[in-house]
Order: sequence, then structure tokens, then C-alpha cells
Amino acid sequence: MRVPVTSPTWNFPGFYSFEIDFAEREEWYSQNTSATLAPPPVPSAHTTYNTQRPKVSVRWEPLDPKWIGALTLRGSYTEAFHAPTVQELSPAPRQSFPLIGRDPFTVNNPPGFVTEPQVEERITGNPFLKPEVAYEWSYGIIYSPKWIKGLTLSADWWHIDMRSLIVNLGADFIISHNLPGLVQRAPPPPGFAFGPVTLVLDPTQNLAGAIFEGLDYEAIYILESSMFGSGDFGRLTATVNGTWLSRAELQVTPDSKRFGIAGEFLPSSFNLTSSLPRHRANFSLFYDGPADSWLQGFDIGAVVHWIAQYEDDNISLVGGKPQTPRTDPATGLESRFARKVREWITLDLIVSYTFNLPPPAAAEVPGFSKDGGKNVRMKDGKDKNVMPVSTAEYNPCGWRAWLNNTTIQLGMQNVTDEDPPFVAGSFENGYDESLATVKGRFWYAGIKKRF
Repeated sequence: MRVPVTSPTWNFPGFYSFEIDFAEREEWYSQNTSATLAPPPVPSAHTTYNTQRPKVSVRWEPLDPKWIGALTLRGSYTEAFHAPTVQELSPAPRQSFPLIGRDPFTVNNPPGFVTEPQVEERITGNPFLKPEVAYEWSYGIIYSPKWIKGLTLSADWWHIDMRSLIVNLGADFIISHNLPGLVQRAPPPPGFAFGPVTLVLDPTQNLAGAIFEGLDYEAIYILESSMFGSGDFGRLTATVNGTWLSRAELQVTPDSKRFGIAGEFLPSSFNLTSSLPRHRANFSLFYDGPADSWLQGFDIGAVVHWIAQYEDDNISLVGGKPQTPRTDPATGLESRFARKVREWITLDLIVSYTFNLPPPAAAEVPGFSKDGGKNVRMKDGKDKNVMPVSTAEYNPCGWRAWLNNTTIQLGMQNVTDEDPPFVAGSFENGYDESLATVKGRFWYAGIKKRF
């Protein structure tokens, strides 16, 4: 429901336009699961949940755009809800043998007592899962200055507080944190505290929660060639947009401390989120042909994608703690094994043309009238009954009709054929598959017809 508190027609000082949006979402669901005897045994369960989640947003234009340009302030508060899926609830176990990093608890053990690079993992659902909930708020600004025509700037600060997260932590994460009850080990060698891992239990579970916070920003500049008064030669559009991650913290259990995961590589088995570089951005420049010419449908541009440096999986590489992953626990100093993943920059090119053909002249179609025609006086003075012409048209057909509103597109991704940066913590393939790809330079073509 939208409530316009003030309107531009009122021209109210300080509240040129002010409106509030309200929304509410309500859900009910229930589920039943049977008991399983496979270790760990799980009894049958029946659960029922219902929820009501509101959303409120505010949009405020304090001044008439004629004074300083269009200035808009906006903010929102949202509560989200996500029920567990059938697979997440099913207690039937699935067996896996994933590759893992170094076990920091046995890295200094004598040979024969070090965890193997591949371990047995049993993944199970959980019929006692609670639904995920999230509390989100954001506030931002949009500004188009009066003195620079075509420029629009925007920035939004956002905060997401997620609770009762439903995840499988993954064998690598569970081992590196030695989570109680989920890691089974063989007896340790004499004089050592930990033996090699023999089995990892990875049940779907509700984590205590996670907090994410950051800034989204964008700048768009549209340059119309007609503004110079020498005719219309097309339009240039330059865009810069990106995200800066200020905070990302994870709390596994209610009695454990939160630890930061911002700016770090996260293994693919950790299904809560992909790796979290602090900063990423896109830069683009596009040219559109002038209107009312054969170049009207022409569009060509380039996009540069940039992902900043971030930390490798230093918990596995160094054996450090989640709070200080680069620190060698034996010396207290930064380990020589600690490393960063280098930045990744790629360039994409795209060109397209949309055919906008002028409509054909309407073809008159003979039709009928109620009186069967009308009398027209001819030059010789006699009357003649003539069939009328209706307003109907033949449906246009032929190659012009098929070509009209058709877009042909040609593009190339990763023009310079950049390899993804090496990630030592990614033991499956040596790169971060959540952010990069190994397919290299890639051509593509497409055709689209709009009816």
C-alpha cells in the first residue's frame, strides 16, 4: 500500500514529495518426516510454522528539482522468511568423499598420523530445522545535479542480519574449525592431542546467524550529442557501479564467538555464500545511434569487470584461527604460507543492431456496408452503385515484417583471454569457481525477434 504524504503539486517547503510504502507477507506450512536408523539415527517429526513479515519503505524529495536538480532520499526496512526445503528436511544420509585442505590440528603430526587429503563425509537433512529469518534495512541517496545534465549519482548503505541459517558447512570448514560432535578422529600419536580425521558428519543445521553490511554505488553519465547544437550523432552512456563489503561475520553456534569472513575465499562446499572480496566493480561505455536514421537501432559497447584481491583459505594453509587466519599459531607471527588471491580484470565487448523499419502503407480492403453500397453520380449524369472501402488492412507479411523488430547481437567475453587467479585453498581445481571461470575468451551470437 502506497501512501503519498505530500505531492509536488503542493510545493511544500522541505517536503516536495514524500511517500511511504507498506507491505506484509504471511505464510503457513507444515511437514512430516519418517524415522531413519542410519547413523546418526533420527526420529520421526512433525512441525508447523506460520509467520507474518512486514516491509516498509520511504521515498523523500525535499526540494523542487529546479533549485539544485533532482535529489531523492530513500530507505527501507524488510523482514524475510524462508522455509526449509524437502531435501533439507529429509534425514536420509548421503555419502561423499570430498577433497579437503590441510587439517590444522594434525599438520605437525608424524607421518601416518596426518589427515588424508580425501575423507569420508556423511551429509544428512534435519527434520527439526527452523525457518530462516532475516532483518534487512537500507538507506541511500540519488542525485542528478542541475548543472551537469545527464549525470546521475546514487549510493545505498545496506545491512542484513540473517538468523537460523540453514546450511551444510562442508567437510573442509568442519575440520578446520574442529566442530564438536561432527569430526571423528583416530587415536593420536604419543605426545600429540589430535589424531587424523576418519569421518565427518555434515548435518543440515541452523546456524546462529550471519551479518552482512556494505555499500552499493553507481554513477551514470549520458551524453547526448544533440546538446551541442550541431545535429544528432547518437548518445554515449558511461556507467560505473560496484559493491564495497564493509562487514561479513558468521556465528556457528549461539555459544561461539562471531568471526569475520569478509575479504576471504570460501570453499564451494560452504553453501551459505560464495567467496567475499571486499570490493568489486563494473565499468561500461556504450554508444547508441541517432534517432530517425538507419543507425537508430545500432548499439556497441564495452564492459570491464574488476574483482579486488582477497585472502586465500589461510586457515587451511597456515593453521591459524578464524579470527587471525594469517597468523602462525606456533610463532604468533604472520606465516610464510599466508597468501592473497590476486585481482581479476576482464573485458567484454558487445555489438547489436535492431531493425526498425517504417510501417508499410495501409492497403485498402473491399468490404461491405449495411445498405450494400452507395450511389455515386458519374460524369454522364447517371447514378452508379459503388461498393464501399472498409478500414480493414491486410496483415503485413514478407521479409520486411519478419525483419522488423529483430535484434542481431554479437559479443565476446574475456577479450584478453585472462586466466583466473590461482587459489591454493581450492583443492578441486586451483581457482575460485564462485567468482571466476576457466573457459577463457568466449564468442557468442544471438538473434531475437519481438512480435
